[in-house]
Amino acid sequence: MRFGAPIFDKYENAEQWAEIHRKYGYNAAYCPIDSKDRLNLKDEYINVCEKYDILIAEVGAWNNPMSFDEADRKKALENCQDKLYIADEMGAKCCVNIAGNLGEKWDGHSAKNLTKDGFDAVVETTRKIIDAVNPKRTYYTLEMMPWMYPYDENTYIDLIKAIDRKHFAVHLDIVNTINSPQRYYSIPSIIKSCFAKLGGYIKSIHVKDIIMTQDMTTHLNEIMVGRGNFDYKCLIDEVKKLDKRIPLLLEHLSTKEEYLEAGDYLKKFF
Repeated sequence: MRFGAPIFDKYENAEQWAEIHRKYGYNAAYCPIDSKDRLNLKDEYINVCEKYDILIAEVGAWNNPMSFDEADRKKALENCQDKLYIADEMGAKCCVNIAGNLGEKWDGHSAKNLTKDGFDAVVETTRKIIDAVNPKRTYYTLEMMPWMYPYDENTYIDLIKAIDRKHFAVHLDIVNTINSPQRYYSIPSIIKSCFAKLGGYIKSIHVKDIIMTQDMTTHLNEIMVGRGNFDYKCLIDEVKKLDKRIPLLLEHLSTKEEYLEAGDYLKKFF
């Protein structure tokens, strides 16, 4: 099974970076190069990944290429293109971002996001990013979010068809799609539906947990792995049936100790 997490240890070169990953049992990694001016180091990192059998899972763009501010939108779009180029040069499984928000907060919600115009904006924006780079080895992917496209496996399929680009694929974050009590109590069936419908498009997976409190009206909170309602056995079983090389990456924890605790829990299901 391919598994990784952010590292907190200091390192001075690619060899040390790889040794840290091996020390913690990580054979998948977030890309260590995140800017084009560091690509002179790419061969060094690619070589140690081959030596230590580490898979570079993803390059994160994490901005809003659909901003209503023209200057911000242009800057974000160029950054997405740069990150996709880096992912291709590094041979990463994917470059990942959210689709973008037509409102204020870069990763927030707005009335326009889930309209036809919002869908069309995602299609146009994603095509611009992919076509500018024309990647050969990697894929541009969108993380599913509760309040923008794609917000579930079905809308992801709709986008795959509409975008119609060979190098558009899937980054899977199922917790982000758990946005109602109905979905909260149907997590195993949602996991299976995601793999059945998105299958071979899946390039990388984020792993976390979710809990619904008893507070009114509905409160769904991301939480430490193993302390919520997510079904990791179901997830791992589906990964094994599809492709054991799909990287599972922990995220959104605060300390090295929390990541190690979460990793120890998750490995029980490998």
